Amino acid sequence: MNVWHIVTSEYPPDVGGVSDYTRHVAEGLAGSGDAVHVWCPITEARREASRVVVHPELGRFRPTDLRRLSSGLDTFPTPRRLLVQWVPHGFGYRSMNLWFCFWLATRARRGDRVELMMHEAFVEIKRGPMRHVFMALVHRVMTLVLMGAASRVWVSIPAWELLLRPYALGRQVPIGWLPIPGCIGSQASVTVPSIRRNYVADSEVLLGHFGSYGREVSVLLEGRLVEILNGDSRPSLLLIGAGSEAFRDDLIRRHAAWAERLHAAGFVPSAELGAYIDACDIFLQPYPDGVTSRRTSTMACLAQGRPVVTTSGHLTEPLWSSTGAVVLADVSDARAFALAVVGLLGDREERSRIGWRGQRLYQERFTVSHVVDTLRATERRADVEMASCA
Repeated sequence: MNVWHIVTSEYPPDVGGVSDYTRHVAEGLAGSGDAVHVWCPITEARREASRVVVHPELGRFRPTDLRRLSSGLDTFPTPRRLLVQWVPHGFGYRSMNLWFCFWLATRARRGDRVELMMHEAFVEIKRGPMRHVFMALVHRVMTLVLMGAASRVWVSIPAWELLLRPYALGRQVPIGWLPIPGCIGSQASVTVPSIRRNYVADSEVLLGHFGSYGREVSVLLEGRLVEILNGDSRPSLLLIGAGSEAFRDDLIRRHAAWAERLHAAGFVPSAELGAYIDACDIFLQPYPDGVTSRRTSTMACLAQGRPVVTTSGHLTEPLWSSTGAVVLADVSDARAFALAVVGLLGDREERSRIGWRGQRLYQERFTVSHVVDTLRATERRADVEMASCA
């Protein structure tokens, strides 16, 4: 039986993409018969009954917290496998927690097998405030330490491998692609018809956007909404996710004519998210760097078979255009994006075809079971290699 020690900066009931991802992977591994221990920050909220053992030992990721974490890990037999959910901004210290990176390096020297799941790499070095430049430089030092400690690295998109490989300094660290699934629960207390009744009549098309409403995506979305919502079809739009109410209010201040057709669901629990996504006919999901396999918002839409209009950019993988799983418009071409949406408004059959292709791609490449199978197969190979070296 495999024993997993998953180290993460967030875990339910904390809200966030890494939190949802970690929970689904942990539960998937436990459901496959493995022993799973999750090491995460302290929280006083109650957790649901689960086969996953949660250790809230990480506190604020300070050196004292890391020493407490080490004491907890040392109660388990070696070799210990640490699967670290890495995002540079997740471990405190204003996203510059070198202490945590050095702690991982120490664990690796003591014999622990450190695997990194790189949700994100590091921020770009570009013109701006000096504190951002300093942060970008520190991120690269952190990456050097992490790559030196890792026995294996997983990346959420293939593009990260090109960024990370030089920081291995010649070490042949295995780097594999492990896409991010859409983390949706299955015990909704609401129904699709009841949701739609709150926003549109039965025969009307309801557009949707699911996200966290950060500035870059919000600017892109608003720029594309102008032609869509001001057109002859006059569709309604449902904004889903934390921050959606504030974004809706901002839009109405600038576009008062949209007020009756703009709706916001706010934060939607994972168990009910599938129903809210199913209630929408077309999803508008623009991204400044293009759609990628780490975009959990798009993954959730694909998992539900909803057609997605999105953007292609410098990080977009070839599979999005080759499979036809989504409708793509270049990130620089707002009009092409808007025209694609308008074209789908009156074409139910094409919406169904796109939704079907997206869902098929998701089932083939991006499900939680795919992630779990990949991790467990790799662990079996590692066990065989360790046994042959013994």
